[in-house]
Amino acid sequence: MVMRRWFLAFVAVMMFGWAAVPATATEPAPDQAGRFVFSGWDGPPLPVFYQLPDRVTADTRVVIVMHGVNRDADRYRDEWAGLAKRFGFIAVVPQFSAADFPGSLGYNTGYFTDADGAPRSRNRWSFAAIEPLFDDVRQRFGTQVGRYSIYGHSAGAQFVHRYVLFTPEARIEQAIAANAGWYTMPDPEIAFPYGLGETPVGEAELGAVLGKPLTVLLGTADTDRADPDLRKTPEADAQGPHRYARGQAFFARGEAAAAATRVPFGWKLERVPGIAHSNAGMAEAAAALIAGR
Repeated sequence: MVMRRWFLAFVAVMMFGWAAVPATATEPAPDQAGRFVFSGWDGPPLPVFYQLPDRVTADTRVVIVMHGVNRDADRYRDEWAGLAKRFGFIAVVPQFSAADFPGSLGYNTGYFTDADGAPRSRNRWSFAAIEPLFDDVRQRFGTQVGRYSIYGHSAGAQFVHRYVLFTPEARIEQAIAANAGWYTMPDPEIAFPYGLGETPVGEAELGAVLGKPLTVLLGTADTDRADPDLRKTPEADAQGPHRYARGQAFFARGEAAAAATRVPFGWKLERVPGIAHSNAGMAEAAAALIAGR
């Protein structure tokens, strides 16, 4: 089985550290936005689109925004620009191109193997870019916060919830997965990528994951069964007929797992009334959650 092979190379100890980087506060222009190329990891260079607030200090928070299936990081930055300025945080959107991170294998599910099933080293997973990117942002723009928030919509939400599942050591303040199309359920009885079966996420690791600050953010109108981007495999349909149902099923499965194993449950379920499959509509709610409003 293709997906089993990468687990043979999976490091049992899922802890790796990232050094804090001292930084100096800056005061950008009110509309300062731009793009840089991030190459401080072992994967391909990533274009990163960003928006700064009116002023950056040592306490300015960082929000890493994960784009959707169209890999349109510039649009996601534009839709978060006003929110970053309004709430006073740095928004950065790394772009995972289809050429370097093909399909859901390369982006949404972590790029654990190549297309032929050959396992990839952990430092080249798509997930592996996020922690060093955070350190680059701190050094580049002058904030010194120790944690970051990460938000993703649609395919980006798939990235975010799996990032929480498979990198429990990440310095996450808040993780928000908005309107994912399908999920890796926190259930060892279901085979990966639809569940945690045949992965090294055992009972202890799952207990840690269930305690993480993950918010499942769902638009109540994201119910279009005919959406061509909605996965309709039997395994995905077992999670529900549409994104709204599947998100609720994912949260319920996590809640049940926490109760069954008697571990603290840190996840939250939030609904955005009347919003369908729209990053712009979900970003407003997500930014307010990050800001504590």
